[in-house]
Amino acid sequence: MPITLALGTDHRGFLLKQFLLQQTQFNNEPIVWLDLGCYSLERTDYPLYAHAVVKALYEKKAQMGILLCANGVGMSIAANRFKGIYAALAWNPLIAQTSREDDNSNILCLPSDYITEHETILVISTWLKGMFKKGRYGERLNMIDEYTQTY
Repeated sequence: MPITLALGTDHRGFLLKQFLLQQTQFNNEPIVWLDLGCYSLERTDYPLYAHAVVKALYEKKAQMGILLCANGVGMSIAANRFKGIYAALAWNPLIAQTSREDDNSNILCLPSDYITEHETILVISTWLKGMFKKGRYGERLNMIDEYTQTY
């Protein structure tokens, strides 16, 4: 069964998004993309796409999400405003792995201006393989969620 990944970007990540849309699997597992924009290089605002990806996860249209912007920080800030959303900025496989294992990240934010296509594939592949440790790590996420809004 393929995993559905919600994908959103502003204009700075548009070209990397176009590359990702051509990828049909990671780790020999099929994936389906839910393309939530943007759709051109024309200037746009990243919160629109962060919120669209969050909404797709809330509505169970996708299991996980990927957000792209110039440095990845804006997207992670916008997405992390919502309960149960754990958006992690990663630019190498180790950070991606630990964001899944320790922090149960369900959205991966990538810095499109600072990561190559090859590095992007490695980071996403590693992130998708990660398994949440639970235990004390889950307790910490529960503490965060107590003070976070929902849609």
